[in-house]
Amino acid sequence: QLQLVESGGGLVQPGGSLTLSCAVSGSTVESLHIGWFRQAPGKEREGVSFIIKGAGVTHYADSVKGRFTISRDNAKNTVSLQMNSLHNEDTGVYYCAASKPSTVLQSLVVSTTPDAYDYWGQGTQVTVSS
Repeated sequence: QLQLVESGGGLVQPGGSLTLSCAVSGSTVESLHIGWFRQAPGKEREGVSFIIKGAGVTHYADSVKGRFTISRDNAKNTVSLQMNSLHNEDTGVYYCAASKPSTVLQSLVVSTTPDAYDYWGQGTQVTVSS
């Protein structure tokens, strides 16, 4: 079955950087829509960044645009989220999630809400604090 495992979280000071990784097994990353989500204390889970099947077109939430970069490594079958210039507001549990497009049309459209994703990692804590 499809499994996702996040790693790379930790404690970092404001302005610092972290890189999160999502190891995927059961499917190739090229065959999946993959998203990074985060959930801060007292808040709902929100989409952060996404990469679509095949072409690898990316999408970012306005709050992280210009600071975060999503990428995939096909050889390692992983997806990473490079986070730079971190803010206190970036604190939360970060999850990678995947969906399997079943039609050609679905493969061309990326969803940015948690309910659209069927497979989830366990989450990794990111804490930005001075």
